[in-house]
Amino acid sequence: MAIIGIDLGTTNSLVCVWKDGKSILIPNSLGDVLTPSVIGVDENEEILIGKIAREYQLVHPECTASSFKRFMGTDKLYKLRSKEFTATDLSSIILKRLKEDAELFLGEEVKEAIISVPAYFNDFQRNATKIAGKLAGLHVERLINEPSAAVLTYYYEHPEEKTLLAFDFGGGTLDVSVVDIFDNVIEIVAVSGDNYLGGDDIDQTIAQRFIEEKEINTSCISEEEYASIMKAAKRAKEQLTTIPNAVMEVRIDGSIFEMEMDSKALLEIMNPIFGKISKPLERVLSDSGYLWEDINDIILIGGSSKMPLIQNYLQLITGKKPLAMIDPDKAVAAGVGMYAGIKERNEDIRDLVLTDICPFTLGTAVVQNNIHAPTVMSPIIERNSTLPISRVERYQTATPHQKNCLFTILQGEQRIASENITLGKIEMKVPKGSNLYEEFDVRFTYDINGILEIDITVVSTGETLNQVIINKGIHMSDEEIENRRNELQKLKIHPRDYEKNRLLLEKGARLFTENIGDVRTQIENILEYFEDALNSQDKKKIKRAFIHTTELFKIIDTAPKHLIMFYISEYLRAQYVDDDTEE
Repeated sequence: MAIIGIDLGTTNSLVCVWKDGKSILIPNSLGDVLTPSVIGVDENEEILIGKIAREYQLVHPECTASSFKRFMGTDKLYKLRSKEFTATDLSSIILKRLKEDAELFLGEEVKEAIISVPAYFNDFQRNATKIAGKLAGLHVERLINEPSAAVLTYYYEHPEEKTLLAFDFGGGTLDVSVVDIFDNVIEIVAVSGDNYLGGDDIDQTIAQRFIEEKEINTSCISEEEYASIMKAAKRAKEQLTTIPNAVMEVRIDGSIFEMEMDSKALLEIMNPIFGKISKPLERVLSDSGYLWEDINDIILIGGSSKMPLIQNYLQLITGKKPLAMIDPDKAVAAGVGMYAGIKERNEDIRDLVLTDICPFTLGTAVVQNNIHAPTVMSPIIERNSTLPISRVERYQTATPHQKNCLFTILQGEQRIASENITLGKIEMKVPKGSNLYEEFDVRFTYDINGILEIDITVVSTGETLNQVIINKGIHMSDEEIENRRNELQKLKIHPRDYEKNRLLLEKGARLFTENIGDVRTQIENILEYFEDALNSQDKKKIKRAFIHTTELFKIIDTAPKHLIMFYISEYLRAQYVDDDTEE
């Protein structure tokens, strides 16, 4: 039974399998390997997934959710019509769809998956990702850091001994890793990043410039109009990756607002984002102990790394030209698929070794000499320690004849304990008859799957308490997971056989809201034509209508506004001539 690899992305998700000596990206029912990480609920309470949900979002943003990966491991709720979901629930729906795509492609049941996560994900976020896998009916024994997966893809295509900087800038997160490659070993040396920085923030920055320049009062526009601004901002960003100028065009309250943007203007408004990018770059280099001249290559990962401004900034900081030698959108998925092959002990790659590291410092809170001062972090496992790892530190009670001792387990880099993430608390009783002060040995054991095990031993008696730290806020028992999984399975998912037709209808609905006048009337006519074909249930008629509707919507979506009607008439005239010829 195959193990699949899944890149659960902020913007898009992909599924991959190692087969016939290579990673194969598995297409979804629409024939795409990229499935947008968007979930919607329509007026019939049906769940929309992927590309359909993304189209639906532009017309009904209040009934859709995206970029929820940023909130994995939190209790944030998304209310979509009458239903409520956590980020974990929404991720599980995406994972279940990818699982089904893989089963259809492979012709067999899939029960196990390896899922990629940002290297800078904390324990709560990693645990939430595993739970999402369980809710989707997948056994997820192993998570792999996204930059590590991308480096696997790079190494498979370029098997050379090198020191790399992997720069992973996606839709919602930034990861940077220093990696050594030698003797069939890929060793992660150091990682850093920002779980709240990505292409979505660039879209937001462009949208804000548009709103300010056009003096738009955001309190007076609808959610649909704001969604249109964000869509136009995203499109402008994407256009500026290949051309020097882009034009944002948005219809608000019946009026068309336009703003031209070039690379120089984008550079100006992105300065705060560059400042945020520089911090992880500085930290990862410092932690690795290397200099920029020790880095052989910089490899780009994630869709946002395609931007020329990002690449130019990296070259300015590092003095090295980044390499686009692997597809930034697909590199992580291909690497996760490759790691699935390693886990299966596949003959082609079974001798390849991938090491990983602990991205955050783990420790406990201790009191200072002045017991009235705030408690501080005492590191036990330092960040960037190679996994698996086990470390022990000795502590003593703070006051004479203390009866209890509380150990607060922390994750983070701040000196003041309260400024770090609290993973859990363990209270130990001090044995009666102890000396003035009692001592405790505190051992942290952290494995490659992100599971932290704590052993606290009373030195005077040898008594030991063992505990695995979990996030009580989002942890679920096996029974709770099964119950929630059954609830999610009851959701009405739109039939896969009709997805491409539903997608086209949603695209038409979105174009209708974005246009006015003769173009809007033309869109209404096209939609009626396509709906009539669907209602006829005649496969030949539906196929023909699908082709024509697709082409007409493509014209409306991409042509300059003043030429849309001309291009439509030319297309219809050509079809009329073809029909006469066939007769």
